[in-house]
Amino acid sequence: MSATTETLVPFDDVLAAYDPALGLEVHVELNTATKMFCGCPAAFGGEPNTHVCPTCLGLPGAMPAVNGKAVESAIRIGLALNCDIAEWCRFARKNYFYPDMPKNFQTSQYDEPIAFDGYMDVEVDGETFRVEIERAHMEEDTGKSTHVGGATGRIHGADYSLVDYNRAGIPLIEIVTRPILGAGEKAPAVARAYVQQLRDLIVALGVSEARMDQGNLRADVNLSLSPKGSGVLGTRTETKNVNSFRSVERAVRFEMQRHAAILDKGEAIFQETRHWHEDTGITTSGRPKSDADDYRYFPEPDLVPVAPSREWVEELRGTLPENPVERRARLQEAWGFTDLEMRDVVAAGVVEAIEETVAEGAAPQAARKWWLSELSRRANDAGVEITELGVTPAQVAAVQKLVDDKVVNDKLARQVFDGLLAGEGTPAEIVEKRGLAVVSDDGALSTAVDNAIAANPDVADKIRDGKVAAAGALIGAVMKEMRGQADAARVRELILEKLS
Repeated sequence: MSATTETLVPFDDVLAAYDPALGLEVHVELNTATKMFCGCPAAFGGEPNTHVCPTCLGLPGAMPAVNGKAVESAIRIGLALNCDIAEWCRFARKNYFYPDMPKNFQTSQYDEPIAFDGYMDVEVDGETFRVEIERAHMEEDTGKSTHVGGATGRIHGADYSLVDYNRAGIPLIEIVTRPILGAGEKAPAVARAYVQQLRDLIVALGVSEARMDQGNLRADVNLSLSPKGSGVLGTRTETKNVNSFRSVERAVRFEMQRHAAILDKGEAIFQETRHWHEDTGITTSGRPKSDADDYRYFPEPDLVPVAPSREWVEELRGTLPENPVERRARLQEAWGFTDLEMRDVVAAGVVEAIEETVAEGAAPQAARKWWLSELSRRANDAGVEITELGVTPAQVAAVQKLVDDKVVNDKLARQVFDGLLAGEGTPAEIVEKRGLAVVSDDGALSTAVDNAIAANPDVADKIRDGKVAAAGALIGAVMKEMRGQADAARVRELILEKLS
């Protein structure tokens, strides 16, 4: 059953009648050089069906072999998520038919994962939620289907489909949470915060690019509603492959409202997968969702068990980076940001960008100003993530140095960013090419001040009478005449000197 925005229950009404339960399954593509069970390159892209071999194509007689680096990455992810690491685990065959599964089964793990029983604490609006990790297990990615013809790019209405197996066999770690209960109205925000914090952790570990736009990190959002206070989990739906933090939050909110609309009519939720539509902000029906028993898991006979030694596990534990949450707390103290300021920085995903900008010599508040105001606005206008704009921390620091050295002011610096986005060179080169340097020459400034005084005699009289605040109007007039390139501080000094 589908729902439109007209049939949704208002969010506050959902919360009054139901308790939401969340479950998140996040797939992380590892950045190993080769695939999970063969030697084919694991690089993103490439001409279709060129990064393939008999093993990842599932041809008869081909034998898999486990990628040791992928196992190492899986253990490090598990340790970073406070998981227990299995002393002995096996791969299994997950059986189901799908056109981009060349073997007609997926080599995965289920009841014997490499990592299990972990947790991650996430904070939303000052409240901490513990997200319990059921397991983090190793598996392989599928191929990619392209549906040709039709208006939506989906199989429904397409004329034919093409399959590219380059991605088939790429190492994946699937991180599965236990049901997240008690989040209430904050459930959408908790889902977003968890996925965002998990991505930060993955990036810090260096095991994946974790780019959601390239599918390196994909989130499946499970949601169910139960009658308020009942404590009984409802029937869940799974919204597949949600590929941005904002969309994770929106998908949870939409499904809560859609479920409530169905339950309010006395109808049952159908257990199924759902497709998320970024353009309209809704989900639509996918396929019936199987339970674990339906996949007929059985041990993979062609692969030996994985038995990491305790010494190796402890050695890998010593390679873990600083926890991103603890790191943010350390940076906040060093930068002198308030809780609200740091929360905005985290929400915008620019902690690393500001850190690198500060390392290049900019003051923390200045770095924050440019990334959160100017660059964030431009990213929103372009519909891209802020880190995809193409402006580097070193460039931002260079722009701020021009401001600090009074070569440009903040208004002119915005034009420098225009030049950076247009690829016109370094900040200094852009200032020279565009003629943006602030005018500090007293001769030119004095003439402009005289013109402003002559054009605004009433304002000049107020300043002569001791109302110094009125100087702002004359400063504005001078700045306008000089196209924003006057040194405002020197202009003020000249005005007061002439009218004192």
